[in-house]
Amino acid sequence: MHQQSFREHGVSAPVVEALASRGIHEPFRIQSLVLPDALAGLDVLARSPTGSGKTLAFALAIIERLSNQDAGVRGLVLVPTRELAAQVAEELGAVARAKQLRVAAVYGGVPVGAQAKRARSAQVLVATPGRLEDLISRRLVSLDRVSILVLDEADRMLDMGFQPQVDKIVGRLPRDRQTMFFSATLDGEIGRLAHRYTRSASRFEAEMPQGAQSGVTDHQFVAVTSQNKIETLIDHLGETRSLALVFVRTKRGADRLVRKLAHHDVTAAAMHGDMSQAARERTLAKFAAGRVSTLVATDVAARGLDLPNITHVINFDPPEDEKAYVHRVGRTGRAGRGGTGVTLVLPDQQTDVSLVAARVGRRTEFERDGLTSARAKLVYSGRRRRNSRW
Repeated sequence: MHQQSFREHGVSAPVVEALASRGIHEPFRIQSLVLPDALAGLDVLARSPTGSGKTLAFALAIIERLSNQDAGVRGLVLVPTRELAAQVAEELGAVARAKQLRVAAVYGGVPVGAQAKRARSAQVLVATPGRLEDLISRRLVSLDRVSILVLDEADRMLDMGFQPQVDKIVGRLPRDRQTMFFSATLDGEIGRLAHRYTRSASRFEAEMPQGAQSGVTDHQFVAVTSQNKIETLIDHLGETRSLALVFVRTKRGADRLVRKLAHHDVTAAAMHGDMSQAARERTLAKFAAGRVSTLVATDVAARGLDLPNITHVINFDPPEDEKAYVHRVGRTGRAGRGGTGVTLVLPDQQTDVSLVAARVGRRTEFERDGLTSARAKLVYSGRRRRNSRW
């Protein structure tokens, strides 16, 4: 079956050239699905996992449908985290320059004034809900002329409690607009929200290649004890080909683990919500450049961190649920590249982690690695009761 090119989808020559200069020559699945309707100005609902190329799917529609002669903010992209705001703005800006469009990002943790100045001169604004609402209330930004709205990782915004803010922002926008809604799920409350924000939207679903969760080709579950957990982590870090992202549960845990690794001559950096935005950006820059090969992070980094050289995600502390697992391991294996996801499991965590593994379709790997699943424990417990004399 013929794979249509960007040009055949209606992307202009300058933008195609800009994509080619970045090594992007053929559209990914989600881009091929979304582009025809998005470029036609239709509303879009897209269920697409992280790392599937969805940012470029809506970025191209924004870039092609706006003019550099437009005054004021015409395209608005709402995202849940600072890191994602910065990265979406960077990806959008790299291609938008081909059409002389200006892109700005607004998010918390940095001074308001400079952000507001850039936002007023931009045609495309990438924003977190809290900071944008702050700028609106101060009358530093106007959304009166927005013609394209994108909600990126909308499920995460709902999880983080941003719906009231998003509702207020959307309520300020012109009714005559195009809305594109991207989420890892379109079920339940997130589906009702999607239908409320859009009109007669086209719906698309794109999965990652079969056999990989967000491109991850190797899922490992490793039984550890409190005595050997650090040594096991160090062994796995020694196997990384490039960058390793290590997840912990708490901010203090991130700082504590970095100190413990230093005692074993492993250089690592921490990233969590107690750090200033400037400090977080400096840390990410070091990590992206490879000056620090191990980043220890809380779930604040589980969304929006898009670095192609992350080869390993290691859950030093297991994720709380299947959504957190997918979001974490999705930081490796980006856009179909291979990657490894490792989860360290203490004895009292086996039952909970087995349920997470089963829900993401990884029960086979969990049991392959010698751990006992909740299902197996139930069977064993039932046999013991049947065989008991009492």
